Amino acid sequence: MNRLKSYEVFKPGLFPEYTYVSRMSSEVMFSYEFRLEQALKTPGYLTSIIGPSKTGKTVLCEKVIGIDNIVSITGSDFKKSTDFWNIVAIKVGLAIEGEYSKVNTLKESINDENIQIKSSASREKYVSNKDLVIDYFKGNNLVLVLDDFHYASEELQFDIAYQLKDAIRKEFKAIVISLPHRADDAIRKNADLSGRLNLINIEPWKMEELKEIAVVGFKELGIEIEDLVAERIAVESLTSPQLMQSICLNLSLLSNIDQANKLDTTLIERSYKATTVNLPYKDVINKLQAGPSTRGQKRKKYKINSGDELDVYGIVLEAIALDPPLISITIDELKDRVDELIENSNDKLDKNKLKTTLEAIQDIMTNSAAIYQVFEWKDDQIYIVEPLFLFYIRWGVK
Repeated sequence: MNRLKSYEVFKPGLFPEYTYVSRMSSEVMFSYEFRLEQALKTPGYLTSIIGPSKTGKTVLCEKVIGIDNIVSITGSDFKKSTDFWNIVAIKVGLAIEGEYSKVNTLKESINDENIQIKSSASREKYVSNKDLVIDYFKGNNLVLVLDDFHYASEELQFDIAYQLKDAIRKEFKAIVISLPHRADDAIRKNADLSGRLNLINIEPWKMEELKEIAVVGFKELGIEIEDLVAERIAVESLTSPQLMQSICLNLSLLSNIDQANKLDTTLIERSYKATTVNLPYKDVINKLQAGPSTRGQKRKKYKINSGDELDVYGIVLEAIALDPPLISITIDELKDRVDELIENSNDKLDKNKLKTTLEAIQDIMTNSAAIYQVFEWKDDQIYIVEPLFLFYIRWGVK
């Protein structure tokens, strides 16, 4: 049997065949796999999965349902006045328009003993509709997985919820996936779906769960990784198994592990930097650092302890990137970080200034493409929506 390669074991963008970690849901003490299987075997119910970005929601679906039985669409696939069922039909290759043959059968009694049967064929046009799609899904044991539901407009979310409400009564299986801290009223607070929802909240990954990816993965490669090294990588992975997979893969490649059969742990920080190389966040940082237009006026700059000079927008991003890496930061924690950064005690920024800055950044993100929506400022707290962004501002080239 051939020895596995590092890229076969650590798969950041694919189903992790060798490093899949089954996790328990602490709120009810059942595995997520059991809970999803239970949900799918409960007829007439819609399943709602909510959890942070890059925490394995889609991988969980692939594990339980099987990749070949999933039909995946995203909230961004739906635009204004787009017919929900036509989008789903196109995804599975059903013709939206066509013709089918219809056979009409007529029985006639000639007498008490003889019955004459007449039949005629006709061709009728159809437009693919809900019932045809539902029958196709049921006949082929398919499950609709609607990912990034929050990217659809609020109006479309409620329309989709209405469409799914009727479909699940016909044993159509569907899963809606969204992020926390985003409006999910269309599903979870919809009175029409009350009593017909299976709710699964995916918790952030714990340190020990992330470490298991490294321990199991390197064991498959015939290498034992030290506990402290695995823990160090897990901290930087920011509760994201996908990021953990990426770092382990890049550390393997830098160590030339497939030939040398040895892990060079002195290359860990270099593996972090290598992991950021192809991440698409340089333009995001530039846009957020630029802030709103000042109409020719220059913003005040503050000297930070590294010797650089930054305006308030640059300082906020720099503060978010400081140790320890956190996926949620309160305004008080941010204020402490900013105070730590600014060299001159007379230049300290008050909380109101920071709040105003964060509100402006939030406006920029809200009115930009989805890739710019990397964190959310809500209720005096920063929620990191995209862990890869936080990892990038910590380790990427600035």
